[in-house]
Amino acid sequence: LYGMPQDKLKGRLTALIEMAGLRGHEKQRAGSLSGAWRQRLALACAIVHEPPMLFLDEPTAGVDPLSRREFWEMIYNLAGQGVSVLATTHYMDEAEFCNIIGMMHNARLIALNDPDSLKAEMKGVLFEIECSDPGRADEVLRALPLISEAALHGVLLHVTVSEGRQQKEIVKALAAQGIRVERIEPVLPSLEDVFVSLVESEHHARLRAEIE
Repeated sequence: LYGMPQDKLKGRLTALIEMAGLRGHEKQRAGSLSGAWRQRLALACAIVHEPPMLFLDEPTAGVDPLSRREFWEMIYNLAGQGVSVLATTHYMDEAEFCNIIGMMHNARLIALNDPDSLKAEMKGVLFEIECSDPGRADEVLRALPLISEAALHGVLLHVTVSEGRQQKEIVKALAAQGIRVERIEPVLPSLEDVFVSLVESEHHARLRAEIE
């Protein structure tokens, strides 16, 4: 297997079974394993020959949140051992584990940097809003010139403005539409906020170019 000597291969397989938490499942068919366990098995198979670089295409797609975190801990440990890991993911919380992140949109690379730098480069002030009607609030605020970007995060709303003092204007605009603001405060941007900001900026730039 991979041209490895039999004696070395045996010890390697034992170590990988332990790493993937598959002890006790050695005689079980791969097809009978859950999706999370099959992903663990696939990772173990991919590193049998101790490759210096590992390519993973959405390795945790369809896996529950806890298993996703455990899987990424294994990947992080591999990186700590000197393995270069290139992974694709749609989960922004997973991207936080990476040293360098490349953000893609419409098949183009729109950003490339480490997580902290990407967040620091985001322009404007980000507010998190808890209100009585987040869906309608999103529509109301998107129509305001002072709002650069707006995006729903579950029952919360994230909006970006150029200045922090515009907080009162946001509350006033929502109150005028009968929307009660329970909480509004500045927060640090997440990678999802950064991505939304980049995509929105690109969209606005394209619209301006079409008008001109």
